[in-house]
Order: sequence, then structure tokens, then C-alpha cells
Amino acid sequence: MKPTRNPSAQRRVIAIADVRASRPGSPANTAAGIKAQPLPPGSIPSRRAAAANDTTAYNPCLSCGACCAHFRVSFYCGEIAGESGGTVPPELVTQVSPLRGCMKGTEYGGKPCIALRGELGREGIHCAIYEQRPSPCREFSPWLEHGEPNPDCQRVRGAIGLPPLPPRTHDDDDQTPTHTPPRRGDVAA
Repeated sequence: MKPTRNPSAQRRVIAIADVRASRPGSPANTAAGIKAQPLPPGSIPSRRAAAANDTTAYNPCLSCGACCAHFRVSFYCGEIAGESGGTVPPELVTQVSPLRGCMKGTEYGGKPCIALRGELGREGIHCAIYEQRPSPCREFSPWLEHGEPNPDCQRVRGAIGLPPLPPRTHDDDDQTPTHTPPRRGDVAA
């Protein structure tokens, strides 16, 4: 049997908590000796400012997604989760040959991957299976080995109206999204 709550009693408890929290020196307004004050209306910025240690500030992929909606993401079937020890969820894969699979939605290129979430070119776009993503996604980088922008990335960014990426400086080395730039002759996906 599920216990029922008295709605009017619950409102009284909330009202008492609100009164106690509004009193000067109450634990709700004091933390480690600092008195907290409510922020004035309109003082919270509409966009989050990046902290100095926020690596997402250097990751252009988190506001793009163009490569995930342009290239065919094909990979060796051993990467598919199951007995082979792969990680890519099999329900998100289409078989394209006896030994190759690709992410659903990308079979012919020009369409978004089934795992892509969010709107292209907008903050917050992301991969729903980021930790299980296949090797083409892990290896594709917006920058090449020496810091120049990846031409494939630049091209698809431009196609969705995003500005080109600047060359990466030595200060940015630890902030590369994938840490594994493509090798000469690699196909983007």
C-alpha cells in the first residue's frame, strides 16, 4: 500500500522552510561563514562563461556536428558490440559488406548519424554513444598533426554556415578533442 501525503501539510512544511531560510543567519543563507544573498534579476548571463580549466571551451565539435551529418561512418565489423568485443551498439549499425558496418543514417552520406543529438551548428550538439563510438569518429580531428585545420572539417563546417577554424597553437596541444589526428591517406569516415 502506498502512503498518501496531505497536500496542505506539505505546503505548510514548505512555507515554514521558506520562512526559516529567509531569516538572517539561517543555515540556508550561510555557508562556511559567508552570507549568501539572492542574485538581482537579470544578473545571470544568458550564456555560460568558460572556466579557465574548461576543456570544452577548446572543442569546436561541441557546437558543430557537421562531420556526423555529412560523412559515411563505416568501420570494421569487429567494432560492433558482441562476441567480437567491440563497443558500438549493434542496433545502431547497418551492414554494408561482409566485414564492414556503418552507423545508421550515414549509409549514403549527407544524412545525420543516428547517434547525433542536437541541432547542427548549435551549442550542445553531441554523440549519444560517445564512449562507444567507432574508430572513424575517434580518429577524425578538426586539426591535423602540425596544427593546421583539417580541410575536410573546414569544408563541412562551411557547408552548414560555420566559420573556419583557426590554426591550433602549441598552447592548445592538450585541448585537441580526439588527440589522434588522421594520418595521410585516411578517409574522413
